[in-house]
Amino acid sequence: MATVELVMPKMGESVMEGTILNWLKNEGDVIEEDESILEVATDKVDTEIPSTHAGILKKILAKDGDVIEVGKPIAIIETDGDVEASTDTEDVPDQAIIEEAEKLVEAAVSEHSTSVTESQSDRFYSPLVRSIAQAEGIALSELDEIPGSGLESRLTKSDMLDYVKQRKQGQLPEKPSTKIVTQHVVESTRPAPKGVPAVISGEDEIIEMDRMRKMIAERMVASKQIAPHVTSFVEADVSSMVSWRGKMKNIFMERDGQKLTFTPIIIEAVVRAIKDYPMINVQVDGDRIIKKKNINVGIAVALPSGNLIVPVIHNADQLNLIGLTQKVNDLAKRARDNKLKPDELAGGTYTVSNVGSFGNVMGTPIIMQPQVAILALGAIQKKPAVIETPAGDFIGIRHKMFLSHSYDHRVVDGALGGMFVRRVADYLEKFDTDRVS
Repeated sequence: MATVELVMPKMGESVMEGTILNWLKNEGDVIEEDESILEVATDKVDTEIPSTHAGILKKILAKDGDVIEVGKPIAIIETDGDVEASTDTEDVPDQAIIEEAEKLVEAAVSEHSTSVTESQSDRFYSPLVRSIAQAEGIALSELDEIPGSGLESRLTKSDMLDYVKQRKQGQLPEKPSTKIVTQHVVESTRPAPKGVPAVISGEDEIIEMDRMRKMIAERMVASKQIAPHVTSFVEADVSSMVSWRGKMKNIFMERDGQKLTFTPIIIEAVVRAIKDYPMINVQVDGDRIIKKKNINVGIAVALPSGNLIVPVIHNADQLNLIGLTQKVNDLAKRARDNKLKPDELAGGTYTVSNVGSFGNVMGTPIIMQPQVAILALGAIQKKPAVIETPAGDFIGIRHKMFLSHSYDHRVVDGALGGMFVRRVADYLEKFDTDRVS
């Protein structure tokens, strides 16, 4: 018999730690290779972790709620035979970083007695981060100014080691005018307003927010605090698109095995419009505008729990309609089944939200930071409309939908925001009904 450590796997380029949500197996249970044995949450997604080996779950090293860094052991598995040591270093953090961190922690315990002063911030710091700070004589007030790449802008070991190295070399960057930290959490320079306490009676039901709902709430508030939102509306005549989709949906299913919805067709138009107006495909970093080369379109997906998640179609401009259809269907299905990978939720440069799927005709969506725009798709409705022809005008029944375009008025003016959504509508209204794919 042999034993092997199950470690916290690397679940994305920017993911440095995970939170144990729930063990699906108990100590002593027989497990198969690739069988899911626990659920882990990162700042991007909740996912199930499979076993790397078959055998018996001998010992669980991390309990529910523990935050474990990538590469750290979380369980011990007893196997039937000898286990070769893994040589794959892609899923564990750099060993030099681990060793350096351990040295700093030991130094903090044995050599330093400097106390870490308190600050007015309620930011969370792990014991490891506090130990490194104590070892280097870094006060909490200084920690408050260090951008973090972990969950909820949390400082990770790598953040601290990078900072310590720059600090010793005198290469610390100048403090930005606004505290922008990571793609996910942006802190306002003003204190957050306090909510008005709710009045609760004995007949009311109290529902605690789950982890994902808390994260959504924080990001939506942060986005509204950072970006002045403006929304432009265009009503598009999508009769040609509706007619073509009705003609082609069975062909797509028989030929490609894919359900053809309106979403990939509209995303195709959005991508074409982004190429026409590339300054929509930008991000804001302090006083800098980052013009993104890749067009990565996020699609908002409603989960059975009622929460919302936004998987990303990377390099959407390199996909044809069949490719977009496959991507939309695959990401939406795996999002609802909680099977998305963290990298599939990262890197978005523009987002599309289909509010029409809930019967809404329009909406004012909130921007996904650090993007600068988001498009809401309204329900497609039959409406009487004036149709112009060489023989004269007449009233006819047309398929209409509202496109609601919210954008960051710091960098996108009304002209650009309005022209962009108008261009999307133009592509939909002039849809080629003779195309076969």
